[in-house]
Amino acid sequence: MKTDSIFYRLFQSFPSIFFELIQQPPQLANVYQFSSVEVKQLSFRIDGVFLPNSIELPIYFSEVQFQPDKKFYSRFFTEVFNYLDKTELTNNWRGVVIFPSSGVDTGETQRYIELLDSQRVNRVYLDQLTSTTESSLGIETVKLIVEPENTATTKAKEIITSAQQQIENQVTQTELIQLIETIIVYKFPRLSREEIEKMLGLGELKQTRVYQEAFEEGKQEGKQEGKQEGKQEGKLETIPQLLTLGLTVEQIAKALDIDVQLVQKVATEKTTNN
Repeated sequence: MKTDSIFYRLFQSFPSIFFELIQQPPQLANVYQFSSVEVKQLSFRIDGVFLPNSIELPIYFSEVQFQPDKKFYSRFFTEVFNYLDKTELTNNWRGVVIFPSSGVDTGETQRYIELLDSQRVNRVYLDQLTSTTESSLGIETVKLIVEPENTATTKAKEIITSAQQQIENQVTQTELIQLIETIIVYKFPRLSREEIEKMLGLGELKQTRVYQEAFEEGKQEGKQEGKQEGKQEGKLETIPQLLTLGLTVEQIAKALDIDVQLVQKVATEKTTNN
């Protein structure tokens, strides 16, 4: 399975999933931009980087590792420190490595044990994600990547049904369903797209006008306009978390690109409620 590309699509479309994986408030996605970065002098690219809107927040370097590799940590930290050396950004940093299971985590660790044992690096094992995250559609979608083939189809259909019930924004719902379908396609490479659609019961859904309109809207850049209201609400929900992290009202307003008075209002309400 092309796990790198799947995770890139997941984090690009639903960055809140990344923060759920590392047990951080999903609303933090509102102050981060997910992208890949290139260090031209050294001719290498880091595919998964969350760059914050504020200097007070850390840069997150994410890496998906689904194959055993004894030199993995050597390569990972080399890329991270080379990027930190070449960039003008002064933010702190965190590393997040996603493994299907602890059995794949076979990299040599002796020279990096202080980093790995600290809060600097978070190792996520998908097969160990706990039941406390089962209510999250994003986490359930990630867990689908390592779901056994004999139960993957049933699990995928359950997530699709939950997405239709829980996600009101039709574009977002359609985008998640497409990602789920892609995961199943990679799990069953010998099956055709039509056979996958039949397995998941998507044939009739894809023929509906609502789905087709959402699909077309999702292909256009203008789809972001339909999400602005939800983004604004998400930004407001992020403010208490950023206050807890020690950011000032002015820093939060700049990071979220919203009015200082609006941030002050939320901060005051938080103080009053406490």
